[in-house]
Amino acid sequence: MFTGLVEEIGVVEAISKSTKSARITIKANKVLEEVKLGDSICTNGVCLTVTSFSSSKFTVDAMAETMRRSNLSNFSIGEEVNLERALRVGDRLGGHIVSGHIDGMGTISSFEKEDNAVWITINTSEQILKYIVQKGSIAIDGVSLTVAYVDNKVFKVSIIPHTKDLTTLLRKKVGDVVNLECDVLGKYVEKFLGAREQAPINKGIDFNFLSENGFA
Repeated sequence: MFTGLVEEIGVVEAISKSTKSARITIKANKVLEEVKLGDSICTNGVCLTVTSFSSSKFTVDAMAETMRRSNLSNFSIGEEVNLERALRVGDRLGGHIVSGHIDGMGTISSFEKEDNAVWITINTSEQILKYIVQKGSIAIDGVSLTVAYVDNKVFKVSIIPHTKDLTTLLRKKVGDVVNLECDVLGKYVEKFLGAREQAPINKGIDFNFLSENGFA
């Protein structure tokens, strides 16, 4: 579990691809403090397991499903990525609950500066947009942000200078693909409502019910 508050920007050092999966090595510093084999590190919003590490880098394996659903398949040597260690019990939850399980991807369609902030407009699918609400939370490449605008084609977020300095978001360009994770609450509500609609209707107790069950 993560918060969407990026701890540092890492750099992709090596990529070894097989048919559908990949092994990726990333140079880092902060996220390697107290790291252990098997720890989770959120990389561009994707929860990945540390399979080996040194004092200056760590290696992860990305399976086929991860490569299909995220922009990890577009990684190249020297690319900068957002990194965050897993949330510890007792830490402040300054962002929002982020699982590191990507819902899909979006494409940056524009940047627009407004005073000290920059608006980013992102195109994505209807399947993703149905979970995005105005003033709700979303993780973009692992960065916890507030949705400032949404319609049936795009959504927008506004990036303050602090976020600009600590993440890769404003180092991207129009046309770049980003990982998206919607707030999990909406998905649970949808699941529960769907289950309730499919549940058999309780007709109550009447003479027929008693007869069918041997009481009359």
